[in-house]
Amino acid sequence: MMNPVRSTHEKEKQTSANRNRTQLTAALPVTEHQLNLSGVSTAVLIGGEGSPMILLHGPGESSVWWMRVIPKLIKDNRVIVPDLPGHGESKVNKGFLDTGLVFDWLSDLIKQTCPSPPILVGNILGGSIGVRFAVNHGNQISRLVLVNSLGLGKFRPKPSFAFRLMRFMLWPTEKNFSRFFPHCMYDVDNLRQGMGKYWDPFVAYNLECARDKERSDALQFMMKNLGIPKIPDKELQRINVPTALIWGRHDKANKLKIAQAASKKFGWPLQVIEETRDDPKLERPNAFTNALHNLINNSSSS
Repeated sequence: MMNPVRSTHEKEKQTSANRNRTQLTAALPVTEHQLNLSGVSTAVLIGGEGSPMILLHGPGESSVWWMRVIPKLIKDNRVIVPDLPGHGESKVNKGFLDTGLVFDWLSDLIKQTCPSPPILVGNILGGSIGVRFAVNHGNQISRLVLVNSLGLGKFRPKPSFAFRLMRFMLWPTEKNFSRFFPHCMYDVDNLRQGMGKYWDPFVAYNLECARDKERSDALQFMMKNLGIPKIPDKELQRINVPTALIWGRHDKANKLKIAQAASKKFGWPLQVIEETRDDPKLERPNAFTNALHNLINNSSSS
């Protein structure tokens, strides 16, 4: 028999999460859709006209982490921004997540939302998923842009980063969030000021997601299987679409030297963004969109 107290509590948590998410997406020039993609009920933000561009977020994040660049990118592109499987409002319908499902999910997303092969932009975990997808499914995308991407080198975060991350994952309190977040962001005070009225619902929604066991389990599975493992160079050499890199100079978890080595080894153009760590899309939206446009335009003209 269902526990009515527990049921009411779960509904209250869900209502609170929906309210915070709605505050974050309401002003964006996009429409939110719920699509069934290979058995994953997927929340997707879609807006703009032009060449399709898919944006994949980082671990433990959601599509709202792209909120500061979406209004800029839709001026030239049809922008498609999903919540990764098990993240945000994307639920794995059968309750089972595996690596093959993630690639089927991305392939289905492209088929359902893109009239032509999209530009695929991935940040951190989203980058690693994008790289692995490009190795075997490069014909489905037009180019690949990796932002502080996992998978290109050994994952050896600074001890302070690893310690604060583990504490937050074990105890996702507001205090632990505030202690961990500066290891991801170069200037939290500046970010808070830039986000203005959206800061509080942003923090609240992320805490609600972090405290949810299903989301936490999905995050751990995807990091273990798709994020942390280094992709062999022989596989990276199989990528046959134009590929470029954007990197925050002060990344504590995925150091700049990883991007520099990949750029040199594979000939991938690299743009470094100053005064940012692993999430330049959120922390330096103007610099990020300028770098992205420069890389895309240079790739198109070469």
